[in-house]
Amino acid sequence: MYRKNAWEHLAEGEREQLMAFAEKYKAYIDAGKTERECVTEAVRLAKEAGFADLKEILKAGQPLKAGDRVYMAWMAKCIMLFIIGEKDIERGMNILGAHIDSPRIDIKQNPLYEDTGFAYLDTHYYGGIKKYQWVATPMALHGVVCMKDGSTVTLNVGEDENDPVFYISDLLIHLAGDQMGKPAAKVVEGEQLNIIIGSEPVKEEDKWTVKANVLKLLKEKYGMEEEDFISAEIECVPAGKSRDVGFDRSLIAGYGHDDRVCAYPSMAAVLDYEGTPAYTLCALLTDKEEIGSVGATGMGAKYFENTMAEIICAIKGKDEPLTLRRCLRNSRMLSSDVSAGFDPNFAGVFEKKNASIVGNGVTFNKFTGSRGKSGSNDCNAEFVAMVRRICDDANISWQTAELGAVDVGGGGTIAYICANYGMNCIDAGLPVLSMHAPWELISKADLWEEYKCYCAFLKGAEELEY
Repeated sequence: MYRKNAWEHLAEGEREQLMAFAEKYKAYIDAGKTERECVTEAVRLAKEAGFADLKEILKAGQPLKAGDRVYMAWMAKCIMLFIIGEKDIERGMNILGAHIDSPRIDIKQNPLYEDTGFAYLDTHYYGGIKKYQWVATPMALHGVVCMKDGSTVTLNVGEDENDPVFYISDLLIHLAGDQMGKPAAKVVEGEQLNIIIGSEPVKEEDKWTVKANVLKLLKEKYGMEEEDFISAEIECVPAGKSRDVGFDRSLIAGYGHDDRVCAYPSMAAVLDYEGTPAYTLCALLTDKEEIGSVGATGMGAKYFENTMAEIICAIKGKDEPLTLRRCLRNSRMLSSDVSAGFDPNFAGVFEKKNASIVGNGVTFNKFTGSRGKSGSNDCNAEFVAMVRRICDDANISWQTAELGAVDVGGGGTIAYICANYGMNCIDAGLPVLSMHAPWELISKADLWEEYKCYCAFLKGAEELEY
């Protein structure tokens, strides 16, 4: 019901547009393998599109008016992009919200050690992963090292073809009898995800040591001392660029589809918007969703609310707390996050009538949560009807889904947090196979329909009365 294969319904010449958009998306996720890198790339694209830095506008005491395009980066890990609309901002905004953090392996604060001829970095994984998927594959190190003098060193090693890569070893099959008998969750333990970073020793005080050689190289290349790891944020991610999949190049394998495959189209829909909108538009790209949207850069923080207060003050000329409350309450949002793509190899964990089918377009999840919808935002039917109308009017391929069979699946997004303001909010993304694996799989057709949906939503969403 209400499903059509997106490839079959492309207009003449639209496939070329679809493929071109996919290339832009691939370039974005290749450039942004961490939340910091995603924000850096987003700022670059925003400036190219004529968006001004809201911090500079506020510092100068300049007012905002309809048609102004601004962005606000927060702690280098979140970014918000706005186009000020013609209607009173009290009547709410049309918001596309997504997250730019992805499951990965983080480097601990005291990580460097040597054992039996190898230098290692000790780690702590981030987000929900199958740990056994992250071993025996080339890895890259991305991040920042903040020095005590206030300077920051950026790391990005393993992506260039001339770079070395890094490696987490696995037990050879010949000795893995006991390991193979363990449940999958125990095949590789968290404390075994140690990254090999070197094996050549140097002589130091009459002793040959690999660790000393690594420290020597880090000092020469980055000016780092071992103690500087304490104030570093270094992430271990799969090395290499995203790749087309299939003879027909219809799919993309890449790291971080969850949730950059929603973040990039959300941002692009705002950046590409032409003219002055009726309602203020916002693309909200946030951090920490994979660990519960906590901390100063998670959706549970107040940075979005605080930024909106600043924008309202710049529009109205004074602080208006009640206008802020009404704006957030009256807003309409697509919580742009991915859905579990139906995988014929594992059909038993899905209920196919209510599963997200790869190639059938953008996916709406009226609710997420687990078991009895626990932890979910269960969207109002009135808002679902509006979204249906917007998609049908724009000839967009769309579908509805749940996150797996009842009492099997489950998951969460930022939707429930934004819904706390009283705003209408529904999850809208696309199906992903191998979610949270080092390399995830999505359809280019779904990516294109998702982008078209976001563009149509920005233009067509309006106030609802109950």
